[in-house]
Amino acid sequence: MDTHDKDATEIQSDALSFPVSQKVSSDKDDGKPDSREIFKDSADGVKFRTVSWQRATIIFLKIQFAMSILSVPGALATLGAVGGALSIVGWEVLNTYTAVILGDFRNRHPECHTLADMCGFLWGKIGRELVMMQILVAQVLITAAGIVSCSTAFNALSEHGACTVVFSFVSAVLITGFSSVRTFSRLGWLTWIGFFTFFIAVFIFVVAVTQQDRPAAAPPTGDFDLGWTAIAYPTFVAGMTASANIFISGSGSSMYLPVISEMKKPSDYRKAAIVTGILVGAMYLSFSLVIYRWCGVWLTTPAFGSAGPLFKKISYGIALPGLVIGVGIYQHVAAKLIFVRLLRESRHLQENTVTHWSIWLGSNLILGVLGFIIAEAVPILNYLLGLAGSLCFAPFSLVFPALLWMYDFKPYRRGSMTQKLVYTAHGLIVLIGLFMVVGGTYGVAVSIKEAYASGLIDKVFNCADNSGTIS
Repeated sequence: MDTHDKDATEIQSDALSFPVSQKVSSDKDDGKPDSREIFKDSADGVKFRTVSWQRATIIFLKIQFAMSILSVPGALATLGAVGGALSIVGWEVLNTYTAVILGDFRNRHPECHTLADMCGFLWGKIGRELVMMQILVAQVLITAAGIVSCSTAFNALSEHGACTVVFSFVSAVLITGFSSVRTFSRLGWLTWIGFFTFFIAVFIFVVAVTQQDRPAAAPPTGDFDLGWTAIAYPTFVAGMTASANIFISGSGSSMYLPVISEMKKPSDYRKAAIVTGILVGAMYLSFSLVIYRWCGVWLTTPAFGSAGPLFKKISYGIALPGLVIGVGIYQHVAAKLIFVRLLRESRHLQENTVTHWSIWLGSNLILGVLGFIIAEAVPILNYLLGLAGSLCFAPFSLVFPALLWMYDFKPYRRGSMTQKLVYTAHGLIVLIGLFMVVGGTYGVAVSIKEAYASGLIDKVFNCADNSGTIS
């Protein structure tokens, strides 16, 4: 038996313990920090490892419960109430399980800072670099989607008081400014504000749509068909785009990994990930079903426009800090990836040198500029989220975690019948992820092409109002 198989055998008894606490500490048995950790505890320099599991939970919640709630109700209008609800529950359970897989793998290999480092175990140095580039592409797409959401909020609040390109630029500056805060611990209290303001805004919007006589986007007079249905029969393209939008709402677990490196006790990661999965699933399911019940097919994208001019302004006004902070966390994670990649094993990583600050601020600036450009090229939220979900987050949240589990538990291939079934089940997760990559990317690409052909996307760098204002 080779060394790897021996190590895997020692941990295989934990492989089925998803609901149970597992000892996966990054600290050695003698109580001393593992020397493989990225950030070291020292008297001098920047102290990164200061995040409690409670604060990590809030960060994870803000990563997951963000602008996707503005597109998921529209996905239910495509899939129907039953199909949409099953999709939300199914994806959330699967995404939470793979989040646990990622955290456990990282804690068994604490030298890993990001998913790219972890994939280096599978495909070596070249694979690590390719996955790193894929992570950056995903983060830029999410940043672009966030810029679109924030520009929509500014348009709604000002009644299109300026060119949308101007609002997009202001949004990019705000997001980049927030993402430039250097450590997750300093982001902590701002993340609390971001999560609760966004939650309150969504709650106000949900209550508002239940109190109006008809959806704001519906015909103002006369009879109309709400279009609510329990089971819908969408085309493949429409169904895959909707499914990709629901999937991405809970697929951000790869963004948890850099946070683990800054946790006081990385072994507490499981608690934060599972609590986050339960809360996010409950919020998306309840809010989306209520919105769909009262708005039916008369939903705008983003969804806040469905509540009418007044409540749209109220919701966007309260939600704006949460939008900026949520997207800022994604850009922060991407910038931290570049930062650690360039300065790893260097004194500049944790010392306040010119090189330290130049790399950190420069990484944030470049990502912000790229996000702004893409936001102006594809200025529709659900297309950007769907593209990011299928092209990037399907591998991040399904394919790669399952492959990493199979890497650490190779002996299961020739173990007991139960172990073989578990190993096969993880192989099925890989196949589901690959289907999402191919089918989802195709569906979103066709939707974007049709949007340009129909004039829904008129031109790049368009000044037109994108807030769905109802007169």
